Amino acid sequence: MKNESGENVLTVERLSKTFELSLTERMVVNPFFDLSFHIPKGQFLGIAGPSGIGKSSILKCVYRSYLPTSGNIWYDSERYGRVNLAQADERQIIHLRRNEMSYVTQFLKVIPRVSAQDVVAERLLPKGYDLESARAKARDMLSRLRIPKELWDAFPATFSGGEQQRVNLARALIAQPRLLVLDEPTASLDNQTKEIVLSILREMKDEGTTMLGVFHDWEVMGQIADDILDLTQWKQEAITS
Repeated sequence: MKNESGENVLTVERLSKTFELSLTERMVVNPFFDLSFHIPKGQFLGIAGPSGIGKSSILKCVYRSYLPTSGNIWYDSERYGRVNLAQADERQIIHLRRNEMSYVTQFLKVIPRVSAQDVVAERLLPKGYDLESARAKARDMLSRLRIPKELWDAFPATFSGGEQQRVNLARALIAQPRLLVLDEPTASLDNQTKEIVLSILREMKDEGTTMLGVFHDWEVMGQIADDILDLTQWKQEAITS
């Protein structure tokens, strides 16, 4: 990606991930290897490619749900400065997830008996908000994402898949993270809600949030991404180089 701002929030260098599967016999799978890219502040890099090529694994390495097999993931942190997420200790990762990074998947994992507004508001408490102020902002975000008012005090575990996804998005977006990682964030959403999500993402980019994401719908991703890393093309280049 072109670095017009002169500041890369995320720089990935020669990243590789290996999985060892033990079925009837040992099998080694390398979804990606020697992968490098960078993302300037306030820009969105989309990752494209067919199912099984390693898109979600890249996101999980960046968020440190997975430990990469090799390579570096340099993140420009407000708290720690330039930190290598591939080697950072758990204390640093926990702080970054609470205060600087958000991750959106298709699946919402929450405590069963916590209301939707509190699930969302909880992300603001580490930032110094008191509970009532956090709840007020949570209600605003839930409303914007078309969660009916009568569901704000209900438990998201009882919601439909699309409603859970909207709560999941509200929880991630309300924190206004420095780095936002998105894994199929609009997969369960209707077209109107997709447009709302894209509008919020554009606002966040304008405010400086840097984004890395995978979308099932390439057309939707093309509306928000500043650049797209096509893993199919990258693998072809890696093999021939």
